[in-house]
Amino acid sequence: MSGVSKNGLLVAGLAIGLAGCIALAIPVFYTAQTRDVVRIGDLHVTATEERPHVIPPLLGPAALLIGVVLVGAAFVVKA
Repeated sequence: MSGVSKNGLLVAGLAIGLAGCIALAIPVFYTAQTRDVVRIGDLHVTATEERPHVIPPLLGPAALLIGVVLVGAAFVVKA
């Protein structure tokens, strides 16, 4: 594995593992978007719409597993 640094594997593994933990803890998150519905002169009518975003159920555990494997590989790779 030439060209792969120990620190790079460790940082990538920790980042992917953290993303997997967050995906397991928060499987659905919402975003809000405000848009103009009617605009007549100085009159503005706006609507705020919340949209749910669902993280696929297998993505969190898979990311966590990949993160653990990368962190483990970081300790195996010789600097």
